Amino acid sequence: MKSALHRTATGCAIGLATLVVTATPRAEQRPNIVVIYTDDLGYGDVSAYGATALKTPNIDSLAAHGLRFTDAHAAAATCTPSRYALMTGEYAWRRPGTGILPGNAALIIEPGRKTLPSMLQQAGYATGIVGKWHLGLGPAGGPDWNGEIAPGPNDVGFSEAFIMPATADRVPTVYVENRRVVGLDPADPIRVDYEKPIGDWPTGRARPDLLSMPASHGHDQTIVNGIGRIGYMTGGRAALWKDEDMALTFTSRATAFIERHKDKPFFLYFAPHDPHVPRVPNPRFAGKTTMGPRGDAIVQADWSVGEILGALDRLRLADNTIVIFTSDNGPVIDDGYKDGAVQKLGAHTPSGGFRGGKYSNFEAGTRVPLIVRWPRVVKRGVSDALVSHIDLLASLAALSGQRLAAGEGPDSQDVWAAFTGRARIGRKVYVEQGSALSLRQGSWKYIEPSQGRRVNPDTNIELGNDTAPQLYDLATDPGERTNVAGRFPAKLEEMRRLLDGIRKR
Repeated sequence: MKSALHRTATGCAIGLATLVVTATPRAEQRPNIVVIYTDDLGYGDVSAYGATALKTPNIDSLAAHGLRFTDAHAAAATCTPSRYALMTGEYAWRRPGTGILPGNAALIIEPGRKTLPSMLQQAGYATGIVGKWHLGLGPAGGPDWNGEIAPGPNDVGFSEAFIMPATADRVPTVYVENRRVVGLDPADPIRVDYEKPIGDWPTGRARPDLLSMPASHGHDQTIVNGIGRIGYMTGGRAALWKDEDMALTFTSRATAFIERHKDKPFFLYFAPHDPHVPRVPNPRFAGKTTMGPRGDAIVQADWSVGEILGALDRLRLADNTIVIFTSDNGPVIDDGYKDGAVQKLGAHTPSGGFRGGKYSNFEAGTRVPLIVRWPRVVKRGVSDALVSHIDLLASLAALSGQRLAAGEGPDSQDVWAAFTGRARIGRKVYVEQGSALSLRQGSWKYIEPSQGRRVNPDTNIELGNDTAPQLYDLATDPGERTNVAGRFPAKLEEMRRLLDGIRKR
């Protein structure tokens, strides 16, 4: 099995002929790599995927000149486990402690293990991250916000890092650049606590009159910039970000990274916050759609994509740059703030017609937009191959002429031929992580029995939990409306055994 999952660079090179690098490639042959990893963007939130209530021309242009996937998946239906799997090539459900992290969590990726950036760094790439991290910082017990913050992205393969520690709805609401909080005044130290109030900053629960964006559920702890957050914080006033400037800040940092490294191969992991809550689009994007802040944040994300593509064009790098655009999990409309997203949704379907959304076992939890563009290699068009973010580690390792050792990227498969459109089939089986585990095999989907609510009362998303096993044929029932477990007991048992085997391996 291991040899099938990690093909040699020679096998990959045959498929890509002379364009693919060898184990010791010349710098001019190696493609630059840009991964754009949006946050909570649904399959149906992009006009290239059928959205009509808003337009995403830059993402659409990427799709028109690249390969658009219709059966691509994040590794999980929530952010931290998806990002963990992307970085490590390992299903997050194999590792305890990889659920959605608080903003003061310790780093959950062990320094020294093979990761997507460390693998590319070893291949001679300049590696940078700009945007959302949410994989923890510091040692056990969490980081020292007022000193050197380590370990972090710089210790798992990124030579440059400009990040938000977790999410914009979690404290601390500051940027971190290469192990230091940006703009911190030592005379005003940061303190963070997720268990009890700290300092004298007001909270949304005690002072709702101070909120510019009321909370719908949770998000009623420390107020920063008129917005209630998750967790308690005090100090660091000079370092606080401005929510409405976040997209502009991240985008300018990302394009600056490209400009600095235009003369040698680079890997940029650009992780914008949009359209995650709190949605506070810059005034230049506010009101651009009829859907309120969520729609405007998607337009803002599209602008960010356009700036990245524009930088590649301006520097004449586009032809030799792989651009991968996708999202960390499915969509959510009300995720904690009364921002009008539910009331202004109209006929727009963020899930693209699939069932569920963020947090869910159903398809909309992990089925996300994914577009790959590399003009020199990737075929233009549409692919229905089953692929996942977790496979980028093994696929790009093969592309860069590297071989993963035993135990490295244990669940990652080399499906580069599918990513380029040269193969119609990607993965044969894939495990989706929601509140329970699901197994995809071709058009079949098995959801294991689970306890818990069927619908999240806060987000109004169907979670897909059921004490009975579920089996769906997505070829005839993409909306997962008819459980055919009783009609196909042999198939049900086959998939149950297969999932158990993957879990134990």
